[in-house]
Amino acid sequence: MSKVAFLFPGQGSQYVGMGKALCESFPRARRWFDEASSIIGEDLSRICFEGPEEKLKKTVNTQPALFVKSWAAWDVVKDELAADFVAGHSLGEYTALAVAGAISFADGVAAVRKRGELMFESGVRRPGTMAAVLGLSSEEVEKLCVEASAAGVVQPANLNCPGQVVISGEVAGVERAVELAPEHGAKKAMVLKVSGAFHSELMEDARDELARFLEEIDIRDARVPVIANATARPVTDGAEIRKSLVDQMTSPVRWEESMRFLLDEDVAEFYEIGSGKVLRGLLRSVDRSARATSMGPPETLTAVLDRPKGAVR
Repeated sequence: MSKVAFLFPGQGSQYVGMGKALCESFPRARRWFDEASSIIGEDLSRICFEGPEEKLKKTVNTQPALFVKSWAAWDVVKDELAADFVAGHSLGEYTALAVAGAISFADGVAAVRKRGELMFESGVRRPGTMAAVLGLSSEEVEKLCVEASAAGVVQPANLNCPGQVVISGEVAGVERAVELAPEHGAKKAMVLKVSGAFHSELMEDARDELARFLEEIDIRDARVPVIANATARPVTDGAEIRKSLVDQMTSPVRWEESMRFLLDEDVAEFYEIGSGKVLRGLLRSVDRSARATSMGPPETLTAVLDRPKGAVR
């Protein structure tokens, strides 16, 4: 029987209205938004369903919003669909860990809220930015960053798929890399609208504070292997999971490697659970033949629930 992997999206997949149709179609999903609201002390449902967009885009709101939307969608189909591996892009790694039983829903919400606060505060203390570089390999982007680092800290942050890498660092370093990118053969390079230099050494303060926070929550061994962003390898041990979440703050997200690992492990079915289709697109860029289903709108969940028993693992 073919293997199955669940993929959970990170920041960038949010949109005003996310989760509204899900809760209207599956009332059981609403409880998770309500519980999360009580944990963070703010009406998460209203932020997700009504916005405004500027409020939803704030890192402290975006992270719990995406976490809860993915968890609620998974909860609808969890009795019908099982995975051999789970993975999440950046923030999504927390959702993957919760689904794998390594952290509770409540601790997951609290952790991503805290993570969002720390990342924003770190961005204020050490201002930075990020940029997307298209058309270069990971190795070529590494060389670009080395040359641009004469202007300021800059390093690869998201190794997403062939020809798509996001870099992160000090504003001067990132802007210099964008200037130099055409000379290195890039098709396009553009600065992104973000509040900090995520997954770079500028997040060291946030990493250290997050490590202290994570020491206070229960992290158990995962029931299902979770592909860690920082290593692109599976983790199940609770102590190793805790370390991987800390490392993730200043390490690049090795998403392309993670997908290649899963493909090499004979995963034949991928389900992107939550908002958007970003991860499905990245996977198809790694392997055009990969079978990936985006599961966010209610009809996609209903399709799973309506399948004959035994049709889905």
